[in-house]
Amino acid sequence: MRFATYTVAGQSFYGAVTNAGMVALNPVFPQWPTLLDALQANGLGALAEFAVGKNVTHTDFEYEMVLPNAPRILCVGVNFPDRNAEYKDGSEQPKYMSLFPRFASGFTGHNRPLIRPLENKTLDYEGEVAIVIGKMGRRISQMDAYDHIAAITLCNEGTIRDWVRHAKFNVTPGKNWDNSGAIGPWLVPFKDASQLDNARIITRVNGEVRQDDVLSRMMHPIRREIEYISTFMTLHPGDIIVTGTPTGSGARLDPPQYLKPGDVVEVDVNGIGILRNTVADEV
Repeated sequence: MRFATYTVAGQSFYGAVTNAGMVALNPVFPQWPTLLDALQANGLGALAEFAVGKNVTHTDFEYEMVLPNAPRILCVGVNFPDRNAEYKDGSEQPKYMSLFPRFASGFTGHNRPLIRPLENKTLDYEGEVAIVIGKMGRRISQMDAYDHIAAITLCNEGTIRDWVRHAKFNVTPGKNWDNSGAIGPWLVPFKDASQLDNARIITRVNGEVRQDDVLSRMMHPIRREIEYISTFMTLHPGDIIVTGTPTGSGARLDPPQYLKPGDVVEVDVNGIGILRNTVADEV
């Protein structure tokens, strides 16, 4: 079962995704007005149970960022061995992970355009797996880490490269342009470790494979990410951790190849699906 947030004629819904369309669920569960509310109430199981065998309610819709009211989004940077080498600074594998915040306003939904801003043309792609916390915790052990995941999804962690270089220790300006990235298309409930341990990320631009790697090669595995982050902050249901991108982003190619209007970017992960976005200039 998969769950998405979507709009129909300007009205927002969340529902179960089927091959034929959407089964709207928020009208049936008014106590959970949004998908985030359902997740925070540990309600994904109830949604799934209700949706089985139900008729589709919408076939013409637009995907939204899967959790548009996500309270906190933390991203892990430079988390694959070859990605660290791309920086060509002679540094060893880092002992601690790089972290930075993003905000929900910086993400759009599946099949919608990533927006290249007026001020700069260095819009870049980063295909990643994102996890959504479902159980509150502090100082979570790696052994228990997966017990705190409610669902998984995909992220194109779109970045304005020039703006991440504005200050020595500050990538935030380049990471939070409105609708520069995407999260979706849907949430897949997390039920088994193999959903992450056996996952492979492929990112394509106009059909050309630019990134291709497996999560098992991460320098800081997802269990460690949860352990480390929960050391300094309590994780709450609805928090999103974007877990890291492989080598092959446009900035690291020679010459760099940034996204331009008309491009199509796909982030493809087995067991989750494909997050697809076009690119458009801000108007």
